[in-house]
Amino acid sequence: MKTAEFRADTIKSLTEKRAGLVADLQAILDTSKAEIRAFTEEEDTKFQDIEQQIKDIDSTLAAEKRAISILAVQGKADTVAGVAETDKSKAEVRAFMDYVNSQCGGRVSPEYRSGEQNITMSNNGAVVPTTIAQMIINTVKEMCPIYAKATMFAVKGTLKVPVWGNANTTHNITVGYQSEFTDITADAGKFTSVDLTGYLAGALTLIGKSVINNSEIDVLGFIVAEMSKQIVLFLEKELIVGTSGKATGALATTTNVTLTSATNITADDLITLQSKVVTPYQANACWTMSPATFTAIRKLKDSTGQYLLQTAPNIAGGFPFMLLGKPVYLSDNMPAVEASAKPILYGDYSGLAVNMRQQIEMQVLNEKYATQHAVGLVAWFEFDSKVIDNQKLATITMGA
Repeated sequence: MKTAEFRADTIKSLTEKRAGLVADLQAILDTSKAEIRAFTEEEDTKFQDIEQQIKDIDSTLAAEKRAISILAVQGKADTVAGVAETDKSKAEVRAFMDYVNSQCGGRVSPEYRSGEQNITMSNNGAVVPTTIAQMIINTVKEMCPIYAKATMFAVKGTLKVPVWGNANTTHNITVGYQSEFTDITADAGKFTSVDLTGYLAGALTLIGKSVINNSEIDVLGFIVAEMSKQIVLFLEKELIVGTSGKATGALATTTNVTLTSATNITADDLITLQSKVVTPYQANACWTMSPATFTAIRKLKDSTGQYLLQTAPNIAGGFPFMLLGKPVYLSDNMPAVEASAKPILYGDYSGLAVNMRQQIEMQVLNEKYATQHAVGLVAWFEFDSKVIDNQKLATITMGA
C-alpha cells in the first residue's frame, strides 16, 4: 500500500474511533442528567479517561494531516529530481553521440551546433560522460560472472580487509568438558588483514569512421559492446589467474585437491573438490573451467551410468549445464589440464575481494588515429583483487 493511502486509512480509523468515544461521553452525560444527579466516582473516572483519549486522537490527527502535507511536497521534489536525473542521462548520451558524429562528418543535434555540448573537452578529444562509462560497467558485470559475484569495494588508498584465523598453528578456541577447581586453558584466534591497493589498467578500442557514419548501426551500442568486451577479457583473466606483483586471482586460494594424475580428472575428484567448500557457502557456488576441460568432463558418468553434467535451460548467463547440482561457467582464461595446473575452480566467488579504486574513465581520441580513418576510445581504471576467504573457494591441482 502506498504511504499516502496508508495515512488516509489511518485518519479514517482514528476519526471513526473518536466518534465512538464522543458517543460514550454523551451517554454518561445523558444518564446523570436523566437521574438528576452528579457523576459517581466511577463515571467521573471514565469521563476523564474518554476525554483524554479524544484529546490524544485530536493531536494524532493533526500530526497525520501535517505529515500528509510534508510528504506531498517531498513527493513532488523526488519526482522533479528523478526527472532531472533522467534528463541529465539523456543529455549526456546525446552529447556523446553528437561529439562522435561531429568527428566523422555526421549529423549533430541543434543543441550541439549552438554550443551547448554538455561534454568536457580535453587536448586530444573529449572525456566520455559518466552515463556512458556506467553502461560499460553494467555490461562488464553481465558478461563476467566472477566480477559480478566478487565482493566489491571502491576505496581510495590501501584497503585492509580483516580476516579471522588462529593465533598460530597450535592455538585455537576449544570447547570441552571441564571439572570444578580446574583451570581452563585460554586460547584465542586473531585478526589478520588482506591489503587491497590499486593497479592502473587501460583498454583501447578503435572504431572505424565508416561504422560511425552508417546510420543503420547503433553506434552507442557498438561502442559499449566493443569496449566492454576488451575490459571483460582483461578483468576475467586477472580475477581468475592474476598477475605476479599485481592483482591476485581466485586460483590463489589455498584450498586445493591435489591429484596424482597430471592428465586425468575423475568423477570422484569433482565430488571431493565440491566437498572442500563448507556447507554455508554452497548456496551460491558454481564451477568455472576451460572449454577443453568441460568437453572432457562432459563424458564422465556416475555409478548408474548417468552423465554428471545435466542440462538446465534456466541458468542465468545462457550456458545451460549443471554439474553436481551447480551451474557451470566456461572461460578461455582457465588453465588447461596439464601437469601442476589448476584447471577447475569451484565455490562462492564472494570469497574474492575486488577494489575498484578508480571507476572506469573514458576518453575519445580523434587526432591520434585520423590517418587510419578511425576514432580511438581509451578507458582507464584502477583495481586490485585478492582472496579473502579460502573456505569459499577450492581448486583442483593436477599432479606433477
